[in-house]
Amino acid sequence: MSPQTLTVGALAKQSGLTVRALHHWESVGLLVPSQRTAAGHRRYGEADVARLQQIVSLRALGLPLAEIRATLDRGADPAEVVAQHLGRVRAQEAAARRLGDHLDGLARLLKARGAVSADDLLRLIHLTTTMDTYYTPEQQDYLKQRREAVGEERIREVEAEWPQLMAEVRAAMDAGTPTDDPGVLDLMRRWRGLVAEFTGGDPGIKQSLNTMYAERTDDMATMNGQDPAAFRAMFAYVGEAQKALAAEEGEGA
Repeated sequence: MSPQTLTVGALAKQSGLTVRALHHWESVGLLVPSQRTAAGHRRYGEADVARLQQIVSLRALGLPLAEIRATLDRGADPAEVVAQHLGRVRAQEAAARRLGDHLDGLARLLKARGAVSADDLLRLIHLTTTMDTYYTPEQQDYLKQRREAVGEERIREVEAEWPQLMAEVRAAMDAGTPTDDPGVLDLMRRWRGLVAEFTGGDPGIKQSLNTMYAERTDDMATMNGQDPAAFRAMFAYVGEAQKALAAEEGEGA
């Protein structure tokens, strides 16, 4: 037996790891001792120690053991591995920031609405955490920049304007006011203006917003504190009124 080999206890002591960890790494094929004595005792050679150093380094980067094993077994370039892991970490950070933004919005919404039922709360949480699925990464970046450009003060003002505008549209609808009535058309101009503040006039983002409202109407009704059936009726009314506004402005229905 080579004098440079180490027992599992000696390797654990010199590396600062535990014998239990080394045994586990062997059981998953991550660090298998290259030698054994006639009695079956483990012996780790220089190549094993070198592999251990790589394992510890990659583990410090947060890579899971299975990925570390696959990386070392295929002889991957460490720089490439680090770059790939860095990309994942940055993606996770971006996801965490988006979640933070959603939760911030949810907190503001709950503060404005007051008490809500458990079902409504779950629906709001689900909506805020899945909203990004309706926007491409590029659109999400644009919306973030748009939010920063508009400023928090104006965002708060718009958030307060929407419920008031929706209430006025509901009142016109409940009163049976025709969708081409001048007063309703004025409401649609205000509606269009608020949407433009959110989208910045980007047609792709506007389409994504419309898709989200069409597919998640009930959830959006909950977010706006309205009855889903009445909310759907209001949006049908808004759709017709927007067509009337487009026709009046010569854009076609």
